[in-house]
Amino acid sequence: MSGWSHLLVSALLLVATPGQQVTPAPPKPGEGGPSSADTRFYAVSYVEAMASSTGKAIALLKQYRDTSAKQDGFVSIELFEQLGRPGHFTIFEVWRDQKTFDARDASVQKQLRDALQPIRVSDVDQRPYKTISVDDRRGDRPQGSQVVVVSHVDVAPNPQVAVMLKDLAEASRKEPGSVRFDVVQHTMRANHFTVVEIWRDQKALDAHVATPHTRQYRDTLQPMTGSPLDERVYKSID
Repeated sequence: MSGWSHLLVSALLLVATPGQQVTPAPPKPGEGGPSSADTRFYAVSYVEAMASSTGKAIALLKQYRDTSAKQDGFVSIELFEQLGRPGHFTIFEVWRDQKTFDARDASVQKQLRDALQPIRVSDVDQRPYKTISVDDRRGDRPQGSQVVVVSHVDVAPNPQVAVMLKDLAEASRKEPGSVRFDVVQHTMRANHFTVVEIWRDQKALDAHVATPHTRQYRDTLQPMTGSPLDERVYKSID
């Protein structure tokens, strides 16, 4: 067989016959976005307690964080208190994977819910997430002057939204006042996302909102949403 004939036959063997699928090679590390290799599991919970019981609620949340830290698969738990709304909190949990999250000691969370029962305004609202684009600049817990923004993005199903959010995260991390910028996606409802931003101070957040990439993102996203952007400002609980 001539060299050209051999090459032609080899090429034909790489083409799938009708009805046959070709399975692409698995992505190499770093290819296909962080979610292609990142198995971390996230639980974002919203807690509302009576304003008069804010101090007690904070103590219970800290106890939950410290007890959870002793379990296998635990990565981190961050506690945020909403500015201007005493008793409103967000818990941002990171676990090694969903398997370790599911296998954690369920009594720890039950203890939190039971202890909150007398002072809560509504029950703990917990939602499961996976990685879209997570900033690994963790470092120390946020300082007092830093501003935390938690946004819930709920849109009509559209695969481009995840790309938009990933691009926004990458551009925002390059800003001088950026401390962290995370984007996670609901594990069961692909059109639901949570964005957690930490900025050096209010001035840095104001500068971020005015950047061309943020304005373009909001202008593009707005027609896809069924309600105004759910964006809330918090401070970190040490």
